[in-house]
Amino acid sequence: MPLITAAARCNLVGLIVLLCASAGISHERPHADTLAIDSTDAPALGVIHFPTSATVPEAHAAFVRGMLLLHLFEYERARDAFALAQRLEPDFAMAYWGEAMTYNHPIWDQQDRDQALATLIRLGINAKARAAKAPAAVERDFLAAVDVLYGEGSKAERDLAYLRFMADMANRYPDDHEVRLFHALAYFGVHAGVRDIPDYLRAAAIAQDVFSANPQHPGAAHYLIHGVDDPVHAVLGLSAARALARLAPDAGHAQHMASHIFLELGMWDALIAANRAALEVVNRQLAQRGMPPRHTGHYNFWLLYGLLQTGQQRAANNLLEQAIADRRASSEPPPGPLQLDADTSLTGSLVQMWARYLIETRDWNSDILNWPFELGDGSDPKLLVAFVRSMAGFRRGDIRIGQHWQQVFEHEQLQLQQRVAAQAETLPTDLQFLDRLDIQRLQLQAVAQMAAGRASDALAAAADASKRESHMASAFGPPLIDYPAAELHGDLLRESDQPALAVAAYRLQLNRSHGKRSVLRSLIAAANAAGDTQTVRWAEQHAQ
Repeated sequence: MPLITAAARCNLVGLIVLLCASAGISHERPHADTLAIDSTDAPALGVIHFPTSATVPEAHAAFVRGMLLLHLFEYERARDAFALAQRLEPDFAMAYWGEAMTYNHPIWDQQDRDQALATLIRLGINAKARAAKAPAAVERDFLAAVDVLYGEGSKAERDLAYLRFMADMANRYPDDHEVRLFHALAYFGVHAGVRDIPDYLRAAAIAQDVFSANPQHPGAAHYLIHGVDDPVHAVLGLSAARALARLAPDAGHAQHMASHIFLELGMWDALIAANRAALEVVNRQLAQRGMPPRHTGHYNFWLLYGLLQTGQQRAANNLLEQAIADRRASSEPPPGPLQLDADTSLTGSLVQMWARYLIETRDWNSDILNWPFELGDGSDPKLLVAFVRSMAGFRRGDIRIGQHWQQVFEHEQLQLQQRVAAQAETLPTDLQFLDRLDIQRLQLQAVAQMAAGRASDALAAAADASKRESHMASAFGPPLIDYPAAELHGDLLRESDQPALAVAAYRLQLNRSHGKRSVLRSLIAAANAAGDTQTVRWAEQHAQ
């Protein structure tokens, strides 16, 4: 398991409702060994065509629903659908394959090999026994592929072998949309959550081809978005983002995914609407289980960021207060210090929200800064809290506090480096996280030097941090470097009365994070100080 908490995901167990109306099920068999049923029984999740050898139409319908949810990364709900298909037809091989695939999350660098193998063993004790239950050749190939994915070797070795297998499969089944999309998804897997532009664009090209053939396929739209989810290529995913939100209103992740493109393009109102729509789906499902609405989590983190980019600080503050109230209400014993389980995605998102609010507002004297956290052994939240409190200390001139938290940060950073070095298999996401921490360490050095009156040393450290960020792979979402490095460099240049150089730094940051409100405001101020009226006009237009 990775040491670093991966991107948060929505772990909701939805109620699988099987629609068995005869209008939604076709008994046409295009091949002797397959049952062809379109997903018209689940219009709220998109439409796919996935013939299988199922003999029970209701089992196939549940399988198709599971596939729609799998393509949308609604893994828990997909698992329930595949389990229903297994109950309805115990020897339905593809239902077990589908469940096994729910344990592989390539974009998030997560894989539960043990659970996947346990699922496959329920179908058959070995690959030969499992293949005997799959009459169609393409089904036997899918089963062989999953045996490669969860076979022998390190995760990196298995991911690469699986990509090669799926590439061969795609060559043999060039018209099969499902084969081609799993080939596309395998490109993401070999890079284990770290963006590689050439391979991501290869995946995007495959997804675009399928999306053009079936504009209602949720997987095609979803993988296309992921493939172009960076500042340079995001515009290529705008149609897919808008389409995905329309075709899968019953999937919170589908609603949220549109905001990946909106964020990269600086379309803040659209981002806010997308995450509110995602939360409506999630909270509706929670209400069905008698649970209160959620104010932490991945979608709320993005929502808060969007609110801050549109100047809605009061709304952002209210959301953050609701988030902390939720966590306090669930703590034991109340109303003592906030207890945080650092291994949960909801806890990580709360700390992310807290940190991003303070960094974006620059309200270093806010009472919010002093919210009490007990973080246990979690590295990511502990480091983020130390970074923000150290930054706050230095930026408000409290060098003693800044130095204290700087030491905490550097101690935790060293501890984490040692744990990563001791791992049997070093994950790309862990290495990326260590790069991020090294940049943040330089940033704390920069603000410490500035607070001590050593501007030249401060600017050198900030410039180094910005340069190092330029070598990192683009990461989706709000900036991976919580106080973006070129933005901080620009802020320190302004404080050093170098507005023209600050303009260049802010422009660089806008290339990395389009439309970022704080950068645009700072760019206008720096350009005015430098007498750069052309840049002022450009920035004012983009800040509207």
